[in-house]
Amino acid sequence: MAESAVPDLILHHGVFTTLDRMKPVASAVAVKDGLFVRVGDDADVVSLAGPRTTVINLKGRRVLPGLCDNHTHIIRGGLNFNMELRWDGVKSLADAMGMLERQVAVTPPPQWVRVVGGFTEHQFAEKRLPTIEELNAVAPDTPVFILHLYDRALLNGAALRAVGYTKDTQAPPGGEIVHDANGNPTGLLLAKPNAAILYATLAKGPKLPLEYQLNSTRHYMRELNRLGITSTIDAGGGFQNYPEDYEVVQKLADAGQLTVRIAYNLFTQKPKQEKDDFLKWTANSKYKQGDDYFRHNGAGEMLVFSAADFEDFRQPRPDMGPEMEGELEEVVRILAQNRWPWRMHATYDETITRSLDVFEKVNRDIPLAGLNWFFDHAETISEKSIDRIAALGGGVAVQHRMAYQGEYFVERYGAAAAQATPPVARMIAKGVNVSAGTDATRVASYNPWVSLAWLVTGKTVGGLQVTPQRNCIDRDTALRMWTEKVAWFSNEVGQKGVIKEGLLADLTVPDRDFFACAESEIADTTALLTMVGGKVVYGAGEFSAWDEGAPPPPMPDWSPVRRFGGYGAWGEKEGAPMQAALHKKAMAACACSTACAVHAHDHLAAASRSIPAADLKSFWGALGCACWAV
Repeated sequence: MAESAVPDLILHHGVFTTLDRMKPVASAVAVKDGLFVRVGDDADVVSLAGPRTTVINLKGRRVLPGLCDNHTHIIRGGLNFNMELRWDGVKSLADAMGMLERQVAVTPPPQWVRVVGGFTEHQFAEKRLPTIEELNAVAPDTPVFILHLYDRALLNGAALRAVGYTKDTQAPPGGEIVHDANGNPTGLLLAKPNAAILYATLAKGPKLPLEYQLNSTRHYMRELNRLGITSTIDAGGGFQNYPEDYEVVQKLADAGQLTVRIAYNLFTQKPKQEKDDFLKWTANSKYKQGDDYFRHNGAGEMLVFSAADFEDFRQPRPDMGPEMEGELEEVVRILAQNRWPWRMHATYDETITRSLDVFEKVNRDIPLAGLNWFFDHAETISEKSIDRIAALGGGVAVQHRMAYQGEYFVERYGAAAAQATPPVARMIAKGVNVSAGTDATRVASYNPWVSLAWLVTGKTVGGLQVTPQRNCIDRDTALRMWTEKVAWFSNEVGQKGVIKEGLLADLTVPDRDFFACAESEIADTTALLTMVGGKVVYGAGEFSAWDEGAPPPPMPDWSPVRRFGGYGAWGEKEGAPMQAALHKKAMAACACSTACAVHAHDHLAAASRSIPAADLKSFWGALGCACWAV
């Protein structure tokens, strides 16, 4: 074999679920220049190895195509990840409040402690949120902001003082600042159903400097890699301006430091100026500009504000104003003329029906065939709307918001209405393009396995059976919705989502067999190894030696990520793989002149240790530890 054809990497002795219908199983793969070049059995593949080929024995582990989130906010999430205390996956309010108290102790002024979505009160054993009084007790002086889904935010007294809310502060339309009997704000903010009050208040908090945002984004990608994610489609978001807020990801892409592929949609920011935004963007940006790691994917999820039906099931369904159709048509015509696909946020069938009227009207003048446009969410979509989408060649991107809001939906609309919300199996049966994602990081967690568990079991994270088994889908179908089927939504069919020769070499090795583990264990899955473009971007346990993706320690040094990691506060658990990798990297990179007498150069371990002392410097100094001085 010519040296130019020798593989860079071989994985063997695995159980590969390829999702390639012509070759559904394999035991080994070979990778060259970021692509799968051979998929087969050990005898066929291992013999291709050359003297410089990296060879990894998977020891019988199940291997899946890399997971792709069809709707997330990775760009915004990355900018802020290092500042956020994540309650995703935490089982009790007592544990969550303990985390909060420990984080308050190390957060310096004027910084906030913020819990920005990704959880629901129903996941807690106590089935409730903390009270304002409880927040004030653990944080009398440090601002605390807690966002619960997109329905409310809790601010302690210090946070109210930081944002300057008084009895005279007016909430924006569709929001409420709750006041006490004396007219003073209590610290409870409500979306009714417009979440602008929640967005705007959070935006008042301190921001990370550019260097820290770069580090934060790398750690967020690392957390996604830890869960097996290799690709995402970013849906834009409020207060996420283009191109300013894309600078960090662009810098990482230019430096070759992206460990998650990102296709991004452009989200208009100002009501009544949507047309101007898309005229400007279609003139200055080209659809699909970029590369396999970072590229443009069209418009949305916000096309026009008059069509935005908020997803707060605690509030009545909002009615869209009469101006919706006219404003939406102006934007869709611009997109169709420029052959830009679009995605559109639509929770309720009433919004979908009116939007389809517009799409069908535009299609009569400018055929939409070949444009991979789709609706996001679509919880209450009707049979008629499904058929209309299929006829126009569109798609539906579903997310696991019902896993977090199912109890609220049942409370308002009844259990019967929730049985096919959204009707995933029905849409698949009708031939509509359907894929899955999270809508992270605020209205749901970024954990893909929670979504896969919800698709298979029909249960919320609080344990409520909202979807009967007859309306759930099997594991193979659910996995395809997270891999193969997402490729249509980023116009990358035939490029990724399947382990197949000639496709991008993205895969993950989960810590349990997705097809054999109990349904109750699916949501707890993590990765042992994740590979993007033939590079091992995450490795844990027996595969940690192959890990090429560990970033420097989280910045700033008080970042919650240093102690808690991410989902389920895994960073505090014994032997947490990312923390161990961070410690090793930090020790290797330490440039201090003198090793600590207690911890050598492992200052990060010392800084993150739980100790029974209020004065950290005095305590460690008494033991001869100088880590506090580094």
